Amino acid sequence: MKDPLARFIALYQQLDRQQLHRLPDVYAQRVVFIDPAHRIEGLAALTDYFAALYQRLAYCRFEVTDQQLQGQGAWLGWTMTFSHPRLRGGEPIRLEGATHLEFDQEGKVCLHRDYFDLGAMLYEQLPLLGPLVRAIKGRLGS
Repeated sequence: MKDPLARFIALYQQLDRQQLHRLPDVYAQRVVFIDPAHRIEGLAALTDYFAALYQRLAYCRFEVTDQQLQGQGAWLGWTMTFSHPRLRGGEPIRLEGATHLEFDQEGKVCLHRDYFDLGAMLYEQLPLLGPLVRAIKGRLGS
Protein backbone atom coordinates (compact mmCIF):
# COMPACT_ATOMS: atom_id res chain seq x y z
CA MET A 1 0.00 0.00 0.00
CA LYS A 2 1.27 3.46 -0.90
CA ASP A 3 2.00 6.00 1.78
CA PRO A 4 -0.88 8.42 2.38
CA LEU A 5 0.80 11.35 0.64
CA ALA A 6 1.54 9.32 -2.50
CA ARG A 7 -2.09 8.11 -2.53
CA PHE A 8 -3.33 11.71 -2.23
CA ILE A 9 -1.06 12.95 -5.04
CA ALA A 10 -2.06 10.06 -7.31
CA LEU A 11 -5.74 10.92 -6.84
CA TYR A 12 -5.26 14.63 -7.56
CA GLN A 13 -3.26 13.94 -10.71
CA GLN A 14 -6.30 12.05 -12.05
CA LEU A 15 -9.14 13.91 -10.35
CA ASP A 16 -12.08 14.91 -12.51
CA ARG A 17 -15.86 14.48 -12.28
CA GLN A 18 -15.56 10.74 -13.12
CA GLN A 19 -13.10 10.12 -10.27
CA LEU A 20 -15.08 11.60 -7.36
CA HIS A 21 -16.03 8.09 -6.18
CA ARG A 22 -12.36 7.75 -5.14
CA LEU A 23 -12.48 10.57 -2.56
CA PRO A 24 -13.26 8.14 0.33
CA ASP A 25 -9.98 6.35 -0.48
CA VAL A 26 -8.00 9.37 0.71
CA TYR A 27 -10.35 11.50 2.85
CA ALA A 28 -11.68 10.72 6.33
CA GLN A 29 -15.45 10.97 6.92
CA ARG A 30 -14.93 13.97 9.23
CA VAL A 31 -12.50 15.82 6.95
CA VAL A 32 -12.20 19.60 7.18
CA PHE A 33 -11.37 21.35 3.91
CA ILE A 34 -10.35 25.02 3.94
CA ASP A 35 -9.33 27.32 1.11
CA PRO A 36 -9.41 31.13 0.73
CA ALA A 37 -13.13 31.03 -0.17
CA HIS A 38 -14.56 27.99 1.67
CA ARG A 39 -14.66 25.95 4.84
CA ILE A 40 -16.26 22.55 4.28
CA GLU A 41 -16.78 19.90 6.94
CA GLY A 42 -17.42 16.24 6.23
CA LEU A 43 -16.75 13.95 3.28
CA ALA A 44 -20.31 14.18 1.92
CA ALA A 45 -20.15 18.00 1.81
CA LEU A 46 -16.67 17.88 0.25
CA THR A 47 -17.87 15.43 -2.42
CA ASP A 48 -20.82 17.73 -3.20
CA TYR A 49 -18.45 20.72 -3.44
CA PHE A 50 -16.11 18.92 -5.85
CA ALA A 51 -19.06 17.66 -7.93
CA ALA A 52 -20.33 21.23 -8.38
CA LEU A 53 -16.82 22.55 -9.04
CA TYR A 54 -15.95 19.96 -11.68
CA GLN A 55 -19.36 20.40 -13.32
CA ARG A 56 -18.44 24.02 -14.09
CA LEU A 57 -14.79 23.50 -15.08
CA ALA A 58 -13.85 22.56 -18.62
CA TYR A 59 -10.40 21.36 -17.50
CA CYS A 60 -8.36 21.11 -14.28
CA ARG A 61 -4.96 19.52 -13.71
CA PHE A 62 -2.49 19.66 -10.83
CA GLU A 63 1.27 19.42 -11.09
CA VAL A 64 2.95 18.80 -7.75
CA THR A 65 6.14 20.86 -7.64
CA ASP A 66 7.28 20.11 -4.09
CA GLN A 67 6.29 17.76 -1.30
CA GLN A 68 7.24 17.09 2.28
CA LEU A 69 5.84 14.45 4.63
CA GLN A 70 6.68 14.57 8.30
CA GLY A 71 4.82 12.41 10.77
CA GLN A 72 1.07 12.88 10.30
CA GLY A 73 1.44 16.13 8.36
CA ALA A 74 2.43 17.06 4.83
CA TRP A 75 2.98 20.09 2.65
CA LEU A 76 2.63 20.24 -1.12
CA GLY A 77 3.58 22.94 -3.57
CA TRP A 78 1.59 22.80 -6.78
CA THR A 79 0.61 24.46 -10.02
CA MET A 80 -2.99 24.13 -11.09
CA THR A 81 -3.97 24.68 -14.71
CA PHE A 82 -7.68 25.05 -15.27
CA SER A 83 -10.22 26.36 -17.72
CA HIS A 84 -13.61 27.83 -16.91
CA PRO A 85 -15.88 29.09 -19.71
CA ARG A 86 -16.60 32.37 -17.86
CA LEU A 87 -12.98 33.21 -17.01
CA ARG A 88 -10.62 34.62 -19.64
CA GLY A 89 -12.84 33.28 -22.42
CA GLY A 90 -12.15 29.69 -21.42
CA GLU A 91 -8.39 30.02 -21.96
CA PRO A 92 -6.18 28.02 -19.56
CA ILE A 93 -5.28 29.76 -16.29
CA ARG A 94 -2.22 28.74 -14.24
CA LEU A 95 -2.21 29.21 -10.49
CA GLU A 96 0.49 28.34 -7.97
CA GLY A 97 -0.40 27.31 -4.45
CA ALA A 98 0.37 25.17 -1.45
CA THR A 99 -1.55 22.59 0.54
CA HIS A 100 -1.19 21.54 4.15
CA LEU A 101 -2.53 18.09 4.98
CA GLU A 102 -3.00 16.23 8.24
CA PHE A 103 -3.59 12.48 8.24
CA ASP A 104 -5.49 10.40 10.78
CA GLN A 105 -4.32 7.05 12.19
CA GLU A 106 -5.75 5.22 9.14
CA GLY A 107 -3.70 7.41 6.79
CA LYS A 108 -6.70 9.39 5.53
CA VAL A 109 -6.77 13.16 5.20
CA CYS A 110 -8.60 14.73 8.13
CA LEU A 111 -7.49 18.33 7.38
CA HIS A 112 -6.89 19.77 3.90
CA ARG A 113 -5.98 23.46 3.77
CA ASP A 114 -5.16 25.17 0.48
CA TYR A 115 -3.25 28.43 0.21
CA PHE A 116 -3.41 30.41 -3.05
CA ASP A 117 -4.07 33.89 -4.39
CA LEU A 118 -7.84 34.08 -4.86
CA GLY A 119 -7.42 37.33 -6.79
CA ALA A 120 -5.12 35.67 -9.34
CA MET A 121 -7.49 32.72 -9.62
CA LEU A 122 -10.73 34.61 -9.98
CA TYR A 123 -10.81 38.41 -9.80
CA GLU A 124 -7.94 39.03 -12.24
CA GLN A 125 -9.66 36.80 -14.81
CA LEU A 126 -12.95 38.71 -14.93
CA PRO A 127 -13.39 41.08 -17.91
CA LEU A 128 -14.33 44.24 -15.99
CA LEU A 129 -12.62 43.65 -12.67
CA GLY A 130 -9.41 42.00 -13.94
CA PRO A 131 -7.64 45.10 -15.32
CA LEU A 132 -8.44 47.04 -12.14
CA VAL A 133 -7.11 44.31 -9.84
CA ARG A 134 -3.95 43.92 -11.95
CA ALA A 135 -3.40 47.70 -11.90
CA ILE A 136 -3.76 47.82 -8.10
CA LYS A 137 -1.35 44.90 -7.69
CA GLY A 138 1.09 46.64 -10.04
CA ARG A 139 0.99 49.79 -7.94
CA LEU A 140 1.63 47.75 -4.82
CA GLY A 141 4.63 46.12 -6.48
CA SER A 142 3.35 42.52 -6.57
